[in-house]
Amino acid sequence: MAYEVNGKTVDCTADGYLESVNDWDLDVAQAIADDEELPMTDKHWDVVNYLRGEHVDNGGNEPNERGISKAMGKVWGSKVSSKEMYEMFPGMPSKQGRKIAGLPKSTRKGGY
Repeated sequence: MAYEVNGKTVDCTADGYLESVNDWDLDVAQAIADDEELPMTDKHWDVVNYLRGEHVDNGGNEPNERGISKAMGKVWGSKVSSKEMYEMFPGMPSKQGRKIAGLPKSTRKGGY
């Protein structure tokens, strides 16, 4: 499987995760979100950027649902419910968010 973005082919796994985190950019992220049929809002991008930052800048960290919700609560200035996160990312915030962020499939199990 591959994504075609701006005239280039970006290789990904059978599950749709990028083969290389270095192939990621905002256009690739949007292509993945489009493939997931997920309309992206500013809040979606906040989650994607947070997940990418945690992975790239924090030793491959894979935040769980609770960690993501807490971090977004700080960014958005209000408590973020699990329900809100799953409404944004029905395929699981830590998994679907990671996919759009161009990160490898999570190796963790469970959400909390």
